[in-house]
Amino acid sequence: MKRTVLYDCHLECGGRLVDFAGWHMPVQYQKGILQEHLETRRSAGLFDVSHMGRFEIMGRRALELLRWVLTNDAAALPVGRAHYTLLADETGGAIDDAYLYRFLPEQWILVVNAANTYKDWEYLRRKAGEMGGGIQMKNISEELAMMALQGPQSESLLWGMIEGGQLPEPKRNALGAVRIAGCEVLVGRTGYTGEPVCFELFVPAKAAERLWCLFLERGACPVGLGARDTLRLEASLPLYGHEYGRDVTGREIPILACPAAKVGVNLKDPERRFIGRDALEEQSRTLKKGICAFRVLGKGVVRAGAVVFQGLREIGRVTSGTVVPYWVPRAVSCPHHCGHGAGWEAHFSGQTAQRAIGLAMLEGPLGAGALIEIDLRGRRVEAEVVKRNLDNSCGPITFAVV
Repeated sequence: MKRTVLYDCHLECGGRLVDFAGWHMPVQYQKGILQEHLETRRSAGLFDVSHMGRFEIMGRRALELLRWVLTNDAAALPVGRAHYTLLADETGGAIDDAYLYRFLPEQWILVVNAANTYKDWEYLRRKAGEMGGGIQMKNISEELAMMALQGPQSESLLWGMIEGGQLPEPKRNALGAVRIAGCEVLVGRTGYTGEPVCFELFVPAKAAERLWCLFLERGACPVGLGARDTLRLEASLPLYGHEYGRDVTGREIPILACPAAKVGVNLKDPERRFIGRDALEEQSRTLKKGICAFRVLGKGVVRAGAVVFQGLREIGRVTSGTVVPYWVPRAVSCPHHCGHGAGWEAHFSGQTAQRAIGLAMLEGPLGAGALIEIDLRGRRVEAEVVKRNLDNSCGPITFAVV
């Protein structure tokens, strides 16, 4: 079983460690999953994401490789920016989803899922080999640790620690570099929680423990894999193995069935050929099913694999489902008049509640407000298709949409 460089820190924090994708990782700490979720939404959650794969890709033909194997167009990614992308197969299924960072003009860092790191690495090496040279690849997963700092207090917490450099401009996917405690830290405004104020930090492995402890001393809450999953699900973010890959029946999930893929697939340039393009173009024209967010109206928690009905007709299956906690909002009118009814001037009431939500692959079209029924071990529970379960449009605070 592999351990990240923060393994001892997890033990000191009372982390309950489990096997995850071959890694010994904390599923929760002493406060528990629900409180870690709430703390992230209210203040700042700190995640060890060093188990994810990180590949450095350089060389005169690096861009050519990236434009061939990734669905988003790396040529459209300027220095100082990151973007969401996928590795597609020829049939339009996902080998993995990933994030591509460009901190330097001639260097790209691709971050992939922990469970797929070896598979992705071998796949990319093979594709680079087929191109015949001009590409340097290095698996930097061990030498470069990675942490995520997410939540409305994250930025003020970081500002109090920075000794030099500059945080990225306040735009999603912006990149920067700072110095904290004598350590050079690469910073991206990216994350997997739905938080509008969010950072992912690339840290030399030898300095990771020191920075982890500093973040905790400044008030960040350590968050394990359990709350990482409830946070991403509340934000309707996909998880490989649930919304990408193969479904519970073994069938391949079309990439464009997932709404998040729309920002990770770039078909604008008709001259750019990439792996899976033909299948994805076909999906964009003909796909009649998609992954929808829902909230459970009746009692019960639905899990992945549950069958979904509309009347007597089976229309799909749940891909992810759980119970999430939330802060009951005390909303005021949005000063930006964005029409959502709640904005950055709103604040939490101090009360919390829980609700059952999820994502499901459904035959469409089904719009927000459509009622569905989900089989819960022989009993049907009513649910409603929703546009979203989390409002993060006004920042810096997100609100549960209930």
